[in-house]
Amino acid sequence: MEDNKIVPKATLQRYPIYLKALRHLKEVGITRIMSKDLSSYVAIEPTTIRRDFSFIGKLGKQGYGYDVDSLIEIFSSHLGLSFDEKIILVGAGNLGKALLNYNKWNNVVGEIICAFDLYPEKVQGSSVPVYPISEISNHIPKGCRIAILTVTQNIQETVDILIENGITGIVDFTSEHFVVPKGVSVKVVSVVASIQELVFDTNAIKK
Repeated sequence: MEDNKIVPKATLQRYPIYLKALRHLKEVGITRIMSKDLSSYVAIEPTTIRRDFSFIGKLGKQGYGYDVDSLIEIFSSHLGLSFDEKIILVGAGNLGKALLNYNKWNNVVGEIICAFDLYPEKVQGSSVPVYPISEISNHIPKGCRIAILTVTQNIQETVDILIENGITGIVDFTSEHFVVPKGVSVKVVSVVASIQELVFDTNAIKK
């Protein structure tokens, strides 16, 4: 980001949206795009797009638009996102299966390479290999840093195993408290908390 510029939280949340759209545009052969055209892909106003981009620097030319490859490189660098990020899923129950069926992270951060479960033999029709949790050290992809955690038991023990095997980022769907050492990031995904926020917002609108 440009020096002395504080990027608003809302802008930071839109950057991955832009990156996903840009990678899709590249896949379909588009090499240059105007903000008004990008707007139709991301459902964000062109003025907002231009303002968001300005926090990073002068990325386009008036009348020319933006170079798609350059934008992808810049956003990937600033966001620390790799197209080849190898992600693992730990817990292949109902929620885990839904995430595997989705598995469309490839336009942003890579993809789920494999999954682990207490009872892998019960997981049917998975799009990726499913191994026993006890064999994480044998099957974790080389260079893997990110794990999506959806297990419902032995959570702290599972987290400890993940960290021992090089995981430094956890997306947590468990709704259970666990402890991680310094240097390991945890992002909690809570449907309940999101609903609570929506209830608060809708009540505020009524007033």
